[in-house]
Amino acid sequence: MSAKLKFFLIVILGIFATAGAGVYIIQRQPSAPIIETSDGETQQVRAIHQSQEVVAYSERSDYKTIPLEKINSSLQGSDPATLALNAFDDIASVGGTRKVEVAYPQRNQAFVTITQIKRGDNAVGIKYRVEMTAFGRSLFISSPPVWQIVWAGVRS
Repeated sequence: MSAKLKFFLIVILGIFATAGAGVYIIQRQPSAPIIETSDGETQQVRAIHQSQEVVAYSERSDYKTIPLEKINSSLQGSDPATLALNAFDDIASVGGTRKVEVAYPQRNQAFVTITQIKRGDNAVGIKYRVEMTAFGRSLFISSPPVWQIVWAGVRS
């Protein structure tokens, strides 16, 4: 192989290697319903025989939809709980305690429920629900999936 051809191949491979760092690989993963609470506990739950749309939208009926344009934070991130908390960072100023629950009905789906309990009141004040999908991973296998908020709602 001539020196010019070797140099050309090295340049082309270098371009693909650096340009590929921003490419996302979309993966289909088998469903495994998991629930993760804010305490870090993870529980396996029995499989639901309904389609994912029926499960997702039946829960939405209890909530008033929040347009995604009104969310001032990023709609994408690597951790569903942090992404949801950042979307509703104004609830921290209300005071009281927050309970965050993350459910993974399928590997590419996350439902985050944030319950805001007012101080001195045992009743639930406000409940937020955020639905997310994982639309891929970065080029590196060891990196976490990239989550995107697809729906948000609130109920009081």
